[in-house]
Parts: sequence; structure tokens; C-alpha cells
Amino acid sequence: MLATKSTEPERVLAEANGRPFVCCAFSNWLASSSTMTSSLCRQLVRVGARTLKGAGVNPPIVGPGSVRTIASQGPGLCHDTLLFRQLFDTYSYTYTYLLADRKSKDAIIIDPVYEMAERDLQVIKDLGLNLRYALNTHVHADHVTGTGVLKQNIPSCQSVIAAISEAKANVKVNDGDKVKFGDFDLEIRATPGHTNGCLTFVLPECGFAFTGDALLIRGCGRTDFPQGNAETLYKSVHEKIFSLPDNFMLYPGHDYTGQTVTTVAEEKTMNRRLTKDIKAFTEIMKNLKLPMPKQIAKALPANMECGVFDE
Repeated sequence: MLATKSTEPERVLAEANGRPFVCCAFSNWLASSSTMTSSLCRQLVRVGARTLKGAGVNPPIVGPGSVRTIASQGPGLCHDTLLFRQLFDTYSYTYTYLLADRKSKDAIIIDPVYEMAERDLQVIKDLGLNLRYALNTHVHADHVTGTGVLKQNIPSCQSVIAAISEAKANVKVNDGDKVKFGDFDLEIRATPGHTNGCLTFVLPECGFAFTGDALLIRGCGRTDFPQGNAETLYKSVHEKIFSLPDNFMLYPGHDYTGQTVTTVAEEKTMNRRLTKDIKAFTEIMKNLKLPMPKQIAKALPANMECGVFDE
């Protein structure tokens, strides 16, 4: 963790000039440092922007009072209107995302985990949110969804999943559909390949996309399950995710290395699998030889219910 001594901002600024500048590494410290002046903040943001542009990456737009959102702010200044939380399950390495319209307090949650549902409920209560939808990016094999618990505690909440998955849900969605919460419309993009029902959720006005297991940071979901198909996954990512603007922030369903977010530009140039041609990618996926998920026996049948249970 970076220190917060009074001399530290000047030193960081001096060392950042002309060197690689990773916004994510600075965001929390900049926001919490009592020694950081607004002038120095603006200088650091400008240095970061210059370095990113020099590397061929469009930097995110950062406006007044948005230091805390440097790591996660995409095009558009929706940090003033969107409440965003990235939550994590340390057992399954699953990310859960809570998004809400600040004005109406209407909220959605993406990929909740059963064991973490009480945490999610507490966050929703603390923030005074109205949870409208619990969305799953696909039928998970490595954890049981928390959708059922959330619905039991918040009866107005509706579950959402891809229609093609054949899982139970209140709302079945297809490619091109939208899920509305407050003034926001979450765009649904079908990105099959890991499973046939994989979805990517896009919030265009904020420059965010939630990719589930289709695209991970420097990787992707496995394709050796019965519904998996490497060629399909390759086309899904290239056509539905890599077609987004380069500076869109991509939030994955999992991460096993301690990273939290990436961008379209990064994955188009740095993803160790998806930068290959389709033939090489298919060969890589065929030879991964991964062990089965520990919770697959209970997760798959439970997740086919998607939180909607027979009375």
C-alpha cells in the first residue's frame, strides 16, 4: 500500500512523469489521502492520461470530484448518478456487482453468491436501495447463486437469466434486450461459448461491461463443459466485447490473481488466449485440462432454479 506522508504526493508526481502510470494503483490512496491537494490530484490525472495515450490507450474521463472513481470510471460522468459496488467471495473467487440509480435508489445485483447473500442484503439495507433485479451472467458451475436468498428477503426482486439457458427465472432475456433500473438501461449481449446461456451486461453511458465468465482478465472461461465451445467463445468475445470502445471498463465474473478490472484495449492486446487466431485459441482451450469445480455437483442443479422455487 502506498504511504500517505506529506511528502508523498510530490514524490509520486515526480516519479510518474514519463513512466507507466496505472490508475487503479492510485485511486483509493488519492481518495483517502488527507495530504493530496486538488492541484496535485489534477496533475497526477493529467500525467496518467498522457502516459495512457502514449501507450495507445484512451484514458477514462475524469471530472471534478471524481478522484475516487479513477479506477472504474469509463466514458460519461455517470459517477454522479450511478452507485457502484464490486463485492468478492474469497472461496469461489466470484465477483458480485451492485449497481443503483442514486436518484431513485432502484438497484440491480449481478452474480450474487449464496454464502454471501447476508452481506449483500446488509449492503443493500445500509445504502437504502430498492433491489429490482438479481441477474446471473450464466448458470454457474462453481458456486450456488444467492438469488434465491435475496428474493426470499426482498419479494419485489425478480431473477433474470438467459432464456436459452432453460433455467428458471422471473425474467428470461435474449440478445439485445434491456433491463431498466432508475434512469439506466442495462444492455444484454449474448456471449455463449463457456455455456450456451452466457451473457455480458453493458452500461453504455458509463462505459462499463460485466463479462461474466466469457472474458476474464488476461484469460477467459473454460470451454470443456457439455455446452462449451471454443470457437463460439472466441467469436462471442471478438464480436460482442472487443467491438466496444477501447476505453470501456470490463468487470469479470472471477479473478484468481487479485485484479479487479481491465479494459477493452488491454484485453485486445494483452489477453494471452484471445489475442491468438481462432485456430491457436481452440488448441489452447483443448489442452487446458482443468479439474472440475469443487461445487459443481450441487451448484448446477441449484442454479437451474435461479432463485425461483416452487411453492
